[in-house]
Amino acid sequence: MLRIQDIAYSVEGRPLFEGASATIPTGHKVGLVGRNGAGKTTLFRLIRGELTLEGGDISLPSRARIGGVSQEVPSSDVSLLDTVLAADTERAALLAEAETATDPDRIAEVQTRLADIDAWSAEGRASAILKGLGFDSDQQRQPCSAFSGGWRMRVALAAVLFAQPDLLLLDEPTNYLDLEGALWLESYLAKYPHTVLIISHDRGLLNRAVGAILHLDNRQLTLWNGPYDQFARQRAEQRAVQAAAARKQADRRAHLQSFVDRFKAKATKAKQAQSRVKMLEKMEPITAPEDAARVVFSFPSPEELSPPIIALEGASVGYGDHAVLKRLNLRIDQDDRIALLGKNGQGKSTLSKLLSGRLDPMSGAMRTSSKLRIGYFAQHQVDELYIDETPLQHIRRERPTETPARLRARLAGFGLGADQAETEVGCLSGGQKARLSLLLATLDAPHLLILDEPTNHLDIESREALVEALTAYSGAVILVSHDMHLLSMAADRLWLVANGTVEPYEEDLEAYRKLLLSSDKPALADKPKAKPKKASRDQVQALRSELRKCEDRVAKIEGMRDKLAVKLADPALYEDGRVSELETWNKKYAEVMEGLDRAEALWLTAVEKLEAAEG
Repeated sequence: MLRIQDIAYSVEGRPLFEGASATIPTGHKVGLVGRNGAGKTTLFRLIRGELTLEGGDISLPSRARIGGVSQEVPSSDVSLLDTVLAADTERAALLAEAETATDPDRIAEVQTRLADIDAWSAEGRASAILKGLGFDSDQQRQPCSAFSGGWRMRVALAAVLFAQPDLLLLDEPTNYLDLEGALWLESYLAKYPHTVLIISHDRGLLNRAVGAILHLDNRQLTLWNGPYDQFARQRAEQRAVQAAAARKQADRRAHLQSFVDRFKAKATKAKQAQSRVKMLEKMEPITAPEDAARVVFSFPSPEELSPPIIALEGASVGYGDHAVLKRLNLRIDQDDRIALLGKNGQGKSTLSKLLSGRLDPMSGAMRTSSKLRIGYFAQHQVDELYIDETPLQHIRRERPTETPARLRARLAGFGLGADQAETEVGCLSGGQKARLSLLLATLDAPHLLILDEPTNHLDIESREALVEALTAYSGAVILVSHDMHLLSMAADRLWLVANGTVEPYEEDLEAYRKLLLSSDKPALADKPKAKPKKASRDQVQALRSELRKCEDRVAKIEGMRDKLAVKLADPALYEDGRVSELETWNKKYAEVMEGLDRAEALWLTAVEKLEAAEG
């Protein structure tokens, strides 16, 4: 159980917590929400003991392990699979000791503990987590140095999930995941065996993976039962009741004050006026809830073009001589709202580059309207902003003839007020940088807006504002996002990028989510499966590797058994006065034999799986 009791903490004189308390029962999955800058990440650092409380206490059960993803896995020659396996430090230490231990007593203890923590299935569990986060069998055996920082963040997430800490702290984990990875993480967290506290602005995750919401507001913590939508509804109802009570009290105060003002000078009414003054003094003030500042995006409206604005006929696209996508027969009109679905690496980014003019078709035809303007936003563009320049300087470069007032108005239309306009980009929050990039992408009033993960670093209010802006926008939209809520609200057509081409997906997003999470999902091409698919080469190799590990395990335990058998064959052990010692060695021998039985059972299962896979 995580107990937060009357904590206080300030940053540069600004209080983030004042007497804040909350209790999270063991095993609960909780989403931590609050405005940007409220102190959510700071709370994580306080729980981990990285910061010192000014008052109060945060407590966990003794020996409870806390885990989280603080930074990406370093670039190294260690494979992804071994990096994840090393995250379970107890298992790694026990396996190392098992290689060198000579004391039969300690050998038996090590083997018993390895069995208790299910150490022998560790590689399979680690591989399954990596696969869920987007790494196939070949990639899992590649070194970390072969992957970019964003992918190494996924490895870091896989490592902490594999280690299974008693308290799992996750800060915006879906920011570096695609839709498939985000949906897999939702499903995994919902079944995670220990306590989870997660900071997220992803409504889908907060509705499906957690059972309670911890709200940080006005330096206080409040735990609400239920998923995010239930929290939002109950909080809105509470605020409405509080606002109504405040209005009613204000009317009552005004009425009493009016009586006092009218009759305090009249002798006949003096007592009554005085009693109303006392009533005013005793009245506990009810404060109306503060309204959050309205979050907006203002996309400029383009002129209308004749349909279609883009048409592809038998087109293919790729890099060099390699075609990533073929047989593209697609049409985009100005009123289209299209979401691109498909696993990472299938070609969503390649299609976006083709549609935006960043790649030319290798074959076939691509026709575009002669006046077509395209806006393109991708997450990497946020990192390409000039960190030593202000947003005002960025936009002045694009609109050198506009007045400062007009430039500031454009920034304000994307939630960048007077203070942010003059602040260097390097000092802005991730959400503010994303707003600036969106502004620059839409500055020319594009007829087609291509958005690749636009919600990273945007809070829930900003995401809702983005949905409203896209709904009002008079141009076409192509969306790639892990945010299911955004896709469901902003897209009315789905395209599936899979098997080297792009086809309309006729089902809805919920059907696609179930397809991805299905344990025996069909191929994404939606073709009927006439017979079971033959195991792939990667699957056969993985099964052979597992079989070799099982054989090694059996051999090691048999070696321990033989050492104990030699000990038990010593006639001196059976002399009078050594009965208890003999019982101890017999017990150890029985434990090792039990471990051998389990190891042989695992070996037999591995043999059966490999035989079935090889046909």
